[in-house]
Amino acid sequence: MIKIGDKLLEAAEELERERNIPQEEFISYVCDAIVAAYKKKVPDHDVEGVRAIFDAETGEIGIFAPKEVVDEVGNEYHEIGLEEAKDLIPDVTVGEVLEIEVTPADFSEFGRIAAQTAKQLITQRLREAEKELIKKEFEARKGSCVTGQIERIEVVGDNRTNVIVNLGRVEGCMPSKEQLPGDSYRVGNRVRVYVLELRESGRVPQIIVSQAHPELVRELFELYVPEIEDGTVEIRSIAREAGYRTKIAVHSEDADVDPVGACIGTRGVRIQNVVAELRNEKIDVIRFSGDPVDYISNALSPARITTVALYEDESGGRRAEVIVPDDQLSLAIGRGGQNVRLAAKLTTWKIDIKSESQAGGNYKVAGETTGGKR
Repeated sequence: MIKIGDKLLEAAEELERERNIPQEEFISYVCDAIVAAYKKKVPDHDVEGVRAIFDAETGEIGIFAPKEVVDEVGNEYHEIGLEEAKDLIPDVTVGEVLEIEVTPADFSEFGRIAAQTAKQLITQRLREAEKELIKKEFEARKGSCVTGQIERIEVVGDNRTNVIVNLGRVEGCMPSKEQLPGDSYRVGNRVRVYVLELRESGRVPQIIVSQAHPELVRELFELYVPEIEDGTVEIRSIAREAGYRTKIAVHSEDADVDPVGACIGTRGVRIQNVVAELRNEKIDVIRFSGDPVDYISNALSPARITTVALYEDESGGRRAEVIVPDDQLSLAIGRGGQNVRLAAKLTTWKIDIKSESQAGGNYKVAGETTGGKR
């Protein structure tokens, strides 16, 4: 038997603590590695049924091989003589197969190559176990909002960085495009992120997390608005330009529940919590409507709308022509076209905006259609 020593057991405990790899699993890797080293060292590499057994009480590992009891030994790696076998089991007979300990008296005789084989096998098994752990953690958390601590920041070139977030038993990587523009990420800070995807392109799978994904907004509203969590209020659509502005359309089948008011909360406390999580990103809570005229009008909030005309072309494209008072034109369009761009994304209608003077008075009251079909 081989005494594996306290240090190896301590290493097993550390792996269980840090990587969640059970001690018995690590010990099994060591046993497999010792068997691989044995097979590589002995002349007959085709020895089958060899196994290593760990004795938890003594902390020793022994190598055992099946050998057939024969009158005359022709292959010492497969056979054992009858007289020698009787020293172990007095009533043994020819033809029986015994499991015989073949552990070398001096383990160093395995040699450098055999030891390297054992090391490679253990490393490979640990890497496989780490991959499985990462995959399991991702499956348990994907599509959810989690809180982690920034562990390090990796510079990947061209002013791009990866923010590495400690999520407990695994790490999450937040690439530049998933970060909030202008936000300062510092090691040690705690951040709330959305678990987006698992990338398996590298040697070790990588969990990608995001603070820029629209679904993070949904998760935060579910966290701070009980009516969304219990299904009384439903989020119908989200349009987001991360770090700047988000529009979120909400609806409730319960006539006694104001979905917009529920999201905003008393004195705005609920939405303020969401805004704080998103580093003061502006959020417009929009009342969803099955009537596209009302929905588009709501989506262009805070601008006042004079009229909305809806058009559909032969290819199925949908366009809304919106007229607003002259003093509301810049508000409806928004800085850099952001307000109308988000409204179009939220409602899935292409939106063209004109002022009343640009329309030349050729328009009807809000809610009517002018040309095309409703």
